[in-house]
Amino acid sequence: MQKVAFIIPPTVELLDLAGPVQVFTEAKVQGMDLEMEFYQYSEDPVSTAGLGFAKLPNYSAAKLKEGDFIFVPGMDNDYVNSISFRAEREFFKWLKDCSDKNITVCSICSGAFALGHAGLLKDTECTTHWRRVDALQAQFPQARVVADILYVRSNNVYTSAGISAGIDLALAILEDLKGPLFTHKVARGLVVYHRRSGQHKQQSVYLDYRNHINPQVHEVQDYLIDNLSKENDIESLASLVGMSARNLSRVFKEKTGSTVLEYLTLLRREYAKTMLNNPEYTIEYIAAKCGFKSARQLQRILKD
Repeated sequence: MQKVAFIIPPTVELLDLAGPVQVFTEAKVQGMDLEMEFYQYSEDPVSTAGLGFAKLPNYSAAKLKEGDFIFVPGMDNDYVNSISFRAEREFFKWLKDCSDKNITVCSICSGAFALGHAGLLKDTECTTHWRRVDALQAQFPQARVVADILYVRSNNVYTSAGISAGIDLALAILEDLKGPLFTHKVARGLVVYHRRSGQHKQQSVYLDYRNHINPQVHEVQDYLIDNLSKENDIESLASLVGMSARNLSRVFKEKTGSTVLEYLTLLRREYAKTMLNNPEYTIEYIAAKCGFKSARQLQRILKD
């Protein structure tokens, strides 16, 4: 079973921690087989908001293997600049050892400074909160610090910008692990419809076209994803959400930038491409499952 270990430092920023935690919690709800664990390296960590935590095991008790993930959330800047933080040499060494074992080490916001002290940012593209970009570059001159970006992946090191960017990073990791359709389901559960990318430039029809908050259009989009083989005429879709066909057509185009038929065709083409990876499926079977009238129509759509 894959593990995601969260290290809770002193003066942790709550959303840096809670955002990725909630993403992986929702992934478990959606059926992903993973285990989340929580550790500390200093006694009695307290968040910057004053919220304390129960007694947690020390990071040294973690049993992690290749393919697992470690998350280091951000901390108060005064603590990051303190002697006590820089003195956590055993913790920094542990991070480096984990990375050497092909365990992916991720940071949110100023958690990047821990990765820097661990030697994980040398000759590595990385980022942090925009307020701390210059400080990160100054402290670790061999790092290649990138500004104005949400997250960066360099080999098995992920770094992200501040606060809510941890959600974007966690979703990007899920997309790498489980694909865009699964990630869409997680994002939908979290009501995160605005897909934001770091250097993750691959477009996804499941995650794009969601930069709006209209619940009826979202419901139609979700229905189409789950019912590709059906007729899906505009009258039936409009009835589903209590709208007229004309009004649904207008609102859908206004909110997504695409007509219903264009969006449905994109969904069908994307799913067909996924099914084509299975050599046991005939082109006729794939066409039927995706809602195309014939294999010839599917082949024509795939060439566009």
